[in-house]
Amino acid sequence: MTVDRTAVGEPDAAAPAVPAAPKAKAEAARRGTFTTRLLGPQRRNLWFWLFVGPFAVGLGLFTYVPLAWSVYLSFFDAHNTVSPKGSDFVGLGNYGAMLTDGAFLGSLGTFALFTAFIVPATYVLSLGLALMVNRLRVAQAFFRSVFFLPTACSYVVAALIWKLSIFNGVRFGLANTVLGWFGADQTAWLSTTDPPWYWLVIVTVRLWLQAGFYMILFLAGLQRISPQLYEAAAVDGARPGWQVFRHITFPQLRATSVAVALLLVINAFQAFDEFYNLLSDARGYPPYARPPLVYLYYTALGREQNLGLGSAGAVILALIIALATVVQARWFGLGRKED
Repeated sequence: MTVDRTAVGEPDAAAPAVPAAPKAKAEAARRGTFTTRLLGPQRRNLWFWLFVGPFAVGLGLFTYVPLAWSVYLSFFDAHNTVSPKGSDFVGLGNYGAMLTDGAFLGSLGTFALFTAFIVPATYVLSLGLALMVNRLRVAQAFFRSVFFLPTACSYVVAALIWKLSIFNGVRFGLANTVLGWFGADQTAWLSTTDPPWYWLVIVTVRLWLQAGFYMILFLAGLQRISPQLYEAAAVDGARPGWQVFRHITFPQLRATSVAVALLLVINAFQAFDEFYNLLSDARGYPPYARPPLVYLYYTALGREQNLGLGSAGAVILALIIALATVVQARWFGLGRKED
């Protein structure tokens, strides 16, 4: 007599059952692998976003969102408002108005003149300071800190010191006091436009503020040069000084020089504090020498409060900065493989 094992609830020997436990383990392993990849080894991704996340949110909220909204405003006739209506849409009208505005084009000319002064002056001064500090054998850290310290000073505070204490135009000012020692007449540094002595004030305050930062960059480049190159040059009979600097030091600083030149031009585009605080009249309006940012500030936040026109000018200025950076990088061969 044969017994039907299926009927009595016993498993059939010919059809082995697949246990459910391996499937559950495989699913758990798959989920564990996904979680491990998401969190990273030792939860590094979790800790990364835990520390970087708040800064990334702040950067997007307070930087990229305003930038995107500025581009949006540039297509509207936005007077005294940051939320224009659809009927205020003007398309590229604001861009055309800015490109034909003589005051805006004049501000670009002011920037070009300021760049012609400040870029080579800062480059030469910071490189000279780096060469002198690099040659020191004692107190190098002290002098490096002393020259870098002005970088931490506020542009507004420095501009007011230059305006009220050094170049204030009265006989008690530091500059006029020094000139008085040599019998020279007093000079109204900031109000004289012929000759334009105000350029001396603007350039010197910017030099004092930023030369130390670029000195640090050149110091890093100098310390990367192999001493073996100088030893080989000495064996070949190269004279220390200008000859070694011209044929070894300066060519080895090519990458640093390109980076410094790019940063100097971009920072010149962003000039605002010294012009606004040094050259503003009693009404707070610079009567001359207005760079692009000062002009756009008064266009967007001045009496007219034309935020659409100011936003269009800001977009144009950003495109000019990007184009100038690309052209300069191609000119200096940034990223090109060296032989």
